[in-house]
Amino acid sequence: MKKLLVVVDMQNDFLTGALGTDEAQKIVSGVKQKIENCKNEGYQVVFTRDTHEENYMDTQEGKLLPVPHCIKGTYGWEIDASLKEMGAKIFDKPTFGSTALSEFAKRENFDKIELCGVCTDICVITNAFLLKTYLPEAEIVVCSALCAGTTPENHENALRQMKICQILVK
Repeated sequence: MKKLLVVVDMQNDFLTGALGTDEAQKIVSGVKQKIENCKNEGYQVVFTRDTHEENYMDTQEGKLLPVPHCIKGTYGWEIDASLKEMGAKIFDKPTFGSTALSEFAKRENFDKIELCGVCTDICVITNAFLLKTYLPEAEIVVCSALCAGTTPENHENALRQMKICQILVK
């Protein structure tokens, strides 16, 4: 069985920076432990990284969420230092979901894909749906205790929506 762990957007701006939350900060050590455990169990580990350019405020997202964040090359764009060296591959993505990640997962034909990270209600859910679309027979699992949403309510709403769409929430 080929297994993949996707660590979604565990970047400084989502932890302690422009869009940081207490909930996101609280999952860092658990995510680190999850990465270590998955590596020991033969999973391939990859990261996604929200990546915006200097013109962020001129983009559609920037107009709807006028908070500059994850600007390429800045401290806020970097993956948390305690997790940084733990993944072999990083998928930079200019939007919520990564089609490059989904294409990679399909090409490699993973049987089981687990996701953790932030934000449950934006980037985690989008990547889970994309992976389910690209690999409808793969087991897609979201580790709910290792995800954080923009708010606790939005986190719970996203988990409910993923369950409806046959994504396992554990």
